[in-house]
Amino acid sequence: MKSDVYFTNFRTTLTENLLQKIQRLIKKAGIEKIDFQDKFVAIKIHFGEPGNLAFLRPNYAKAVVDVIKSLGGKPFLTDCNTLYVGGRKNALDHIDAAYLNGFSPFSTGCHVIIADGLKGTDETYVPVLDGDYVKEAKIGRAVMDADVFISLTHFKGHEATGFGGTIKNIGMGCGSRAGKMEMHSAGKPHVNQEKCVGCGMCTRNCAHDAITITNKKASINHDKCVGCGRCIGSCIKDAVLPGSDDSNEKLNCKMAEYTAAVVRGRPCFHISLVMDLSPYCDCHSENDAPFAPDVGMFASFDPVALDQACADAVNAQPANKGSILDERECKYHDHFTNIHPTTDWKSQISHAEKLGLGTKDYNLIEV
Repeated sequence: MKSDVYFTNFRTTLTENLLQKIQRLIKKAGIEKIDFQDKFVAIKIHFGEPGNLAFLRPNYAKAVVDVIKSLGGKPFLTDCNTLYVGGRKNALDHIDAAYLNGFSPFSTGCHVIIADGLKGTDETYVPVLDGDYVKEAKIGRAVMDADVFISLTHFKGHEATGFGGTIKNIGMGCGSRAGKMEMHSAGKPHVNQEKCVGCGMCTRNCAHDAITITNKKASINHDKCVGCGRCIGSCIKDAVLPGSDDSNEKLNCKMAEYTAAVVRGRPCFHISLVMDLSPYCDCHSENDAPFAPDVGMFASFDPVALDQACADAVNAQPANKGSILDERECKYHDHFTNIHPTTDWKSQISHAEKLGLGTKDYNLIEV
């Protein structure tokens, strides 16, 4: 059966602004069918790397928060720490970044909780029994502690996965630092000897006696290392680095399996805003010019159908003049592949469908 995906454009009237419009959209899409009364509700959102201006405005988050609170829920905005060096690699910096970009309790009406804790090591191991690549996903604990899960996604391009949509927002976004390493790499971390100061924090956080300090420099024995990534989170100098030896297709499939770990077994609802279509992830500390026009807001209970509908809508748009898409030689009938030819965005959707997370077939219902 086809899944219902609800859509509204960015046009407004004198009697309805965009914030009222997104509230009407999610109600039409059925969010009120979920029992929110006295339930903890995780709203997964990307707060934006400092310097990036393409992330969703916090006003949209508040509009969703207000609906959930009106239904008796206890919402919080959440994300997990990043694997790479940047402004969101630990909870303190991450919250600073969120506040800097406008996501505070005063502007959104709810608190910000970094799901995998101070150093990105507060995680829950969630079995993925039917996973081809992941048997036990490492998910930020606060995400799994929530009773209801809502994803609020900025849909855009992505240099590794083709696009960043609902599956990426959930799968990659809810993985702890170790989980992100598992998705990005089939390998194990290594130490940048020039940055290492031999403080020993990595050895104290290694449960497998895989790290030794020699001449004030750490080294990792890959025969003992299990790839948990705790050394990455504990390194104060960012000297411990993940491997990056897995294909983009495997990355997409692992993201889908991590998404399965997050959404299965509890009420979920998904919202995706197709706007400010940067060709790269909001994890960048900059954003390039949008490669296509803004499309609108989408909502569905089905994350697979939602991503497919958003991708189809973007591919139906012309290239923006002067954008990276306008400058590229377009060999494919696909904007995402033309911008990032080594990626395969369809693999994440196909694998998520295989896992039973939804269907690529959808009815688009305009609100």
